[in-house]
Amino acid sequence: MTNTPVNYRGRFAPSPTGPLHKGSLVAAIASYLEAKTNNGQWLLRMEDVDESRNVQGAADNILRSLEAYGFEWDEEVIYQTQRKQAYADALQQLKDKNLIYPCTCSRRDLKILADNGQLKTSSMGYIYPGTCINKPFETSTTKHYSIRIKTTASTISFADSLQGNYSQQLNIDSGDFVIQRRDGLFAYQLAVVVDDALQNISHVVRGIDLIDSTPRQIYLQQCLNLPPLKYTHLPVILNPQGEKLSKQTGAKGIGLTANIPLLFECLNFLGQAPPIELKNENLPTVWEWAKTHWKL
Repeated sequence: MTNTPVNYRGRFAPSPTGPLHKGSLVAAIASYLEAKTNNGQWLLRMEDVDESRNVQGAADNILRSLEAYGFEWDEEVIYQTQRKQAYADALQQLKDKNLIYPCTCSRRDLKILADNGQLKTSSMGYIYPGTCINKPFETSTTKHYSIRIKTTASTISFADSLQGNYSQQLNIDSGDFVIQRRDGLFAYQLAVVVDDALQNISHVVRGIDLIDSTPRQIYLQQCLNLPPLKYTHLPVILNPQGEKLSKQTGAKGIGLTANIPLLFECLNFLGQAPPIELKNENLPTVWEWAKTHWKL
């Protein structure tokens, strides 16, 4: 047990696009144990902001799986689909600061530019060239544009507790990025920043596949005058094809009954070196061992 102040607040934020799989279980275990061994709270949030990808019944299935595996969360579960007004308020704050603009460029437009060598790309996708930066917002109630936030040449850096220092210069690495889509849905980057502030999250433990998003989220925190967070990005499980284990790559659900050998595998993947006999123990014993021996 470390001597971290009791105001540690972590969270697990799955997207209800299907059942929890082994990769998401790893993230849940790590964020849970890091919170609990630091005398902290562990909150749950359903990141269902992208309504086009939500699967009916998946959110309830996720909660049932977590309960079956012995997770205990603090406070009520937050659903992003119920938080749209908070995102709209944040968007208005950014508009009042002249930090956002409407963009009529479609993905097809950007792909054509990229295919013709007129658009740079990075690990995060197309680097938006600022084509629409001087366009005014329409007064019409009919929208045919996304909304982008202006980025700067400043370097955004943070110290990851596992990965070390990580930096991006957003205007070069991502360009001005979308915070509200053409279909009116709020983008993940904005929603997660607003919700972390709402829930007073202090520490984020998640997969390294999201590390590229962190500088953009830190930038939004700065623009909205929100407190900074501490980050830990975990290795992710790969499938036999070398792809990140995910619903899109055929990952199987963890089920609604605790699978002790699977918990053992996840703890082993997280470098905890559990004793082999733990595979045959009951669920409370596994969690007791994990909390006693947890080392990030």
